[in-house]
Amino acid sequence: MPDVTLPQATLRYREVGPHDSAHPPVVFIHGMIVDERLWSRVADGLAERGFRCLLPTLPLGSHTTPVTDRSVLTPQGVAGLIGQFLAALDLEDVTLVGNDTGGGLCQFLIDADPSRIGRLVLTNCDAFDQFPPFPFDAVFAMLRGPKSIKTLFTSMRFTPLRHSPMGYGMLAHGPDAALTASWVEPARTDSRIAGDLAAMARGIAGTDLTETAPRLHRFTRPVRLVWGSADRFFTPTLGRRLAALFPDSAIVEVPGARTFVPLDNPAAVINAIAAVNSACARRADGV
Repeated sequence: MPDVTLPQATLRYREVGPHDSAHPPVVFIHGMIVDERLWSRVADGLAERGFRCLLPTLPLGSHTTPVTDRSVLTPQGVAGLIGQFLAALDLEDVTLVGNDTGGGLCQFLIDADPSRIGRLVLTNCDAFDQFPPFPFDAVFAMLRGPKSIKTLFTSMRFTPLRHSPMGYGMLAHGPDAALTASWVEPARTDSRIAGDLAAMARGIAGTDLTETAPRLHRFTRPVRLVWGSADRFFTPTLGRRLAALFPDSAIVEVPGARTFVPLDNPAAVINAIAAVNSACARRADGV
């Protein structure tokens, strides 16, 4: 995969779809302890429809290149890395798509600098004081030191533990065991990645979105939420409350989907992204 070297980190990314697409570029933002492959089926489906899709791997615990400056490992700092990534690739009018912690990062980015964002699509994600929600706040508390990460992730070599209610098992229906194993491998085997993850967990511990939420109404571009209705953590009520903050928003609830809507129902996310782009095109044409 190609990469973009920024002052504080090097971000690898995957790109699919035509570079000269008639549609604005779509950039996908993942959450903690996953990587860009969370979005693979969504991006591949959009690429077949002619969309240019970019999937960066952020330093959130499943990355393989350690950061060069850990001071960036706060939610606001990583949101800043996303903004730098967009600028480095000269991406404009971006459709920004976020899930889980990544959706919270999207909110920090549009609050700080929405200039390159043309529309926002959020699937189940952090909002308000749910950053992260119970019981994952307790899990994140265990990730604030490299030694505790190594201990926890060593136990997660075993699929039943990795797919337990305190792991990936409550985030998606039947997650792929090889995929989830690869997500815990970097922090389990590389002390530098474990150190990065611990720093990010500490950054999250001192942060939530309660101060950001009252300013989100300033983002007047289209916002679409694609919300899994079977999510016990990011509930449909939270999604509707988040949608109400934006002046141009709509929410589609996805029956049966959990937190990882891109895995449980990629078609729902594909259709929402295509639809919001079509709606924007019609407005631009005065239709």
